[in-house]
Amino acid sequence: MPKIPEKIHELTVGQLSARSGAAVSALHFYESKGLISSRRTAGNQRRYTRDTLRRVAFVRAAQRVGIPLATIREALAELPEERTPTREDWARLSEAWRSELDERIKQLNRLRDHLTDCIGCGCLSLDTCILSNPDDAFGERRSGSRLMVERREGGPRQRESGGCG
Repeated sequence: MPKIPEKIHELTVGQLSARSGAAVSALHFYESKGLISSRRTAGNQRRYTRDTLRRVAFVRAAQRVGIPLATIREALAELPEERTPTREDWARLSEAWRSELDERIKQLNRLRDHLTDCIGCGCLSLDTCILSNPDDAFGERRSGSRLMVERREGGPRQRESGGCG
């Protein structure tokens, strides 16, 4: 990893990329989403303050655990004067995100547990096919697993239909 002298207080996008491990395109994307910021030189080149390294590390760590970018941006926006997140900030935010992650883990476990029951059934109305048609609401009305067009006053309308036929 290239060392940047302490006397340099701003980084080019290439230096920030090399130090953070994030691709230049990712850094441009983060900037477009308001996660990091830069100033422009007279030659219209981006310059990032050194503390942007910590912001990028914060964003990438949050992304790795599945936090959406919009949520990360909201968290960063709450920091006073857009300062760099501290260890205490991470602890506070990760605690707040924990319940959201726990719920996602529960959902993924449920999906995994029901995946075997659903593969290849082709039916969408089996009692065990809770992934595609959890309550089999349409199977009670009609058979078939496709959208059907019904004629009504005022023209055709689509209606869902499911169930074993």
